[in-house]
Amino acid sequence: MPLITLIIATYNWPEALNLCLLSIQKQTVAPLEVIVADDGSGPETERIVKKFQDILPIPLVHVWHEDTGFRKSLILNKAVKASSGEYIVQIDGDVILDKHFISDHISVAEKGYFVRGTRSHISQKILKDVFKDAKTDFSFFSRGIIHRFNSIRFPLLSFLIQRKGRKSNSVRGSNFAFWKQDYVLVNGYDNDLQGWGHEDEELATRFVNNNIYKKAVKFKAVQYHLTHAHAPRTQKDFHTITLSNTHLKQLKACANGYAQTLQLIEQ
Repeated sequence: MPLITLIIATYNWPEALNLCLLSIQKQTVAPLEVIVADDGSGPETERIVKKFQDILPIPLVHVWHEDTGFRKSLILNKAVKASSGEYIVQIDGDVILDKHFISDHISVAEKGYFVRGTRSHISQKILKDVFKDAKTDFSFFSRGIIHRFNSIRFPLLSFLIQRKGRKSNSVRGSNFAFWKQDYVLVNGYDNDLQGWGHEDEELATRFVNNNIYKKAVKFKAVQYHLTHAHAPRTQKDFHTITLSNTHLKQLKACANGYAQTLQLIEQ
């Protein structure tokens, strides 16, 4: 069984992070540690993290840098640097995890593969009540679930329909897992991808270019996304070009990624 580091990417939505951490507290199998990769949130997020540092029976580390714009790739590289686990499970701070989420990821971890999971969504119409009640117990039958098919947990069926392949499309950092040594091999996230869009898929493409293939998982590792307005997508065109270049040139590592982040930290 691999030692799991759970990394949570967050930015200035402490109410959502609170529910996310509550769902982690209820896991049937706990990870080795939890790292909050914080892209410059304010003091309320810090307060939430400190509260759970006193509650969770496992280490909870807060990795933060100054808010100078959308730098998710950089903060994730910093979070991986701070990790102790051999296997990284990555989520966003606006999701609620099924109680079997970590145990399911452990069951599908396999050398030579990264894992892409799916998610269902919780309608914005019911978020006020969700936050008020601190609700983390959701299922296929819950009110306000969007993409309800993705909320089904059926481990036997999941095993039968798992798909493996060289395609790196449809990878999202909200439900993404990989071996740390593979992440180091491809030089982690591309720090030049600042702003929304395609940073996870671009990383996954470099995995595939190194013969580390995708395992697409359904009916396991279930999570529920707290629906919100989209972030600005001003850098999408640049990110799309970068992704295309990684595909066409079969790039195996990025020029400004994990290794360069380590140098930045050490300065």
